[in-house]
Amino acid sequence: MKAFDLIIKNGNVVLPHGVEKTDIAIKDGKIKLIKQSITDEATEKINAENHYIFPGMIDVHVHFNEPGREIWEGFETGSFMMAAGGCTTYFDMPLNGIPSTTTVEALQQKIIIGEEKSCLDFGLWGGLVPGNIDELAPLAKGGVIGFKAFLSPSGNEEFEAADDYTLLAGMQEIARLGKVLALHAESGPMTVFLSKQKEVNKQFSADDFAETRPIVAELEAVERALYYAEITGCSLHFVHISSAPAVEKIRQVRQKGLDITVETCPHYLLFTHDDLIEKGPVAKCAPPLRSKEERSKLIEALLEDKLDMISSDHSPAPFELKDPKTHHFLNAWGGISGGQFSLLSMIELAIKHNIPFEKIAEWTAMNPAKRFNLESKGSIQQGLDADLAIISLENNQQVTPESFFAKHKQSLYMDHTFPCQIIETFARGKLVYQANKTTIPQANGAWLR
Repeated sequence: MKAFDLIIKNGNVVLPHGVEKTDIAIKDGKIKLIKQSITDEATEKINAENHYIFPGMIDVHVHFNEPGREIWEGFETGSFMMAAGGCTTYFDMPLNGIPSTTTVEALQQKIIIGEEKSCLDFGLWGGLVPGNIDELAPLAKGGVIGFKAFLSPSGNEEFEAADDYTLLAGMQEIARLGKVLALHAESGPMTVFLSKQKEVNKQFSADDFAETRPIVAELEAVERALYYAEITGCSLHFVHISSAPAVEKIRQVRQKGLDITVETCPHYLLFTHDDLIEKGPVAKCAPPLRSKEERSKLIEALLEDKLDMISSDHSPAPFELKDPKTHHFLNAWGGISGGQFSLLSMIELAIKHNIPFEKIAEWTAMNPAKRFNLESKGSIQQGLDADLAIISLENNQQVTPESFFAKHKQSLYMDHTFPCQIIETFARGKLVYQANKTTIPQANGAWLR
């Protein structure tokens, strides 16, 4: 019997302490050996000369919409799309399925679908909505990674925003359960009030939409949640933070010892409000893309290590829900379809801003693994899962309908060219994506309780 299943040779391996040219040996889905010039026999050997090997991305924020809205995106197409972007683990959000994941029954339904269809390992968020406080303990026991709540309307009638009582009572219960609450932090009263004013005045432009969701709305919601966390002791994870003032407020409170993490998304780091104007509703998201000046401040906050992780918030929808011929900016679906491009985006930023690749690996893999207790994942180390992305810096990768593997091909990223290319992705040692190949691999993903 051969010593290893796979040896990847001569790669520039992104290790926790830096990049080293070395070999990686894999057996039974695990990294068994990392050293220069492994000469043992293996079932397969790959020469990764001149390529970089990153730990597979862990994306803790995607929307695959099953059950009930598979036409938007499902576990099969969604997981393959993520694999094509060098992602090997993802967490699916609870709100866009029918039913939403706010009960144990809904959770069990989603688990079955995910295990039948996903080619990648996955976790599942539960939901905190008005009226389901008693469901939180059963959901926690059932294996959810944590809970998600909205402080402003979610856009989905099945998943209501949490009022103040629900938020406080829910946070107290989530603290008791030892779980994390992920928050969409925008002030509901502010955004609803401003949106109604725009509708009355028939003001539906890109500028009008941005004005309904100002930075102060994000800041107010963040501050309120932080005060509630002090009272309840609840661990928080702020999703898709878009502004430097919100990041700074979170940083200040974390210094008091509260258990809080914060993510931002690649679209806030690569694109701006000008792209919303140019590309139309396909670039609409909430919070909205900010000004060039605010983008620069957010990048600076990232460089100063004030953010913990990068997540895609892949939020797809059929194009008819974003079509500018039938929808203006206020009523078009809000969400960026782009889960395939997070790691590529961060490598582009690394090249532009001289960010060490080990920092990119920390934001995209190590920190998510630490935050959500994925002990077998998050970095390239002996004994951990062989979750790997092999990347070329010699080739560019342009986003085209043919190279984008989401169910719907319209995206803010369309026509963007990255200064790098995903060559291969391995999930627990199995090849799940190879450049220029469009065959969806066999579903082999495991649900991560």
